Amino acid sequence: MNLIFSLSQSQINEITAACLVVIAVLVFILISIRRRFTKNVNTQRIAHRWQTLQKNCATRKTWPIAIIEADNLLDDVLKSLHYKGKTTGERLVAAQHDISSNDSVWYGHKMRNQIVGQDVRTLKKADILNALAGFRQALKDLGALEK
Repeated sequence: MNLIFSLSQSQINEITAACLVVIAVLVFILISIRRRFTKNVNTQRIAHRWQTLQKNCATRKTWPIAIIEADNLLDDVLKSLHYKGKTTGERLVAAQHDISSNDSVWYGHKMRNQIVGQDVRTLKKADILNALAGFRQALKDLGALEK
């Protein structure tokens, strides 16, 4: 008690200011951590994008578009959930423990890479459906699509 009474008003003001700075820094750190781990995914927007890309399954000509859009959609979700990585593949590796269908997702991602670089006339409907099923399950696992 004697210490408090022996401080001058300017010293008390300095201590108060220092405490406020420390509190502000702690609040900033907590907000940053919370924002980093908060999973903000607009499920309605994701569902709409998923329905739109499914329309590309109607004809063989648009199958590649469906796969590319599904891969892009998954990558957008991984980014919004703050999975680290410079590429989709790196983000998939970071998310592997949160996705139950890793093999299917990688199958779809590799198919997307093949589509971009190759002739797509050899695509089979079963392969397209398997790839899309993997993407869909991953989106469900990440909470971006309702189960």
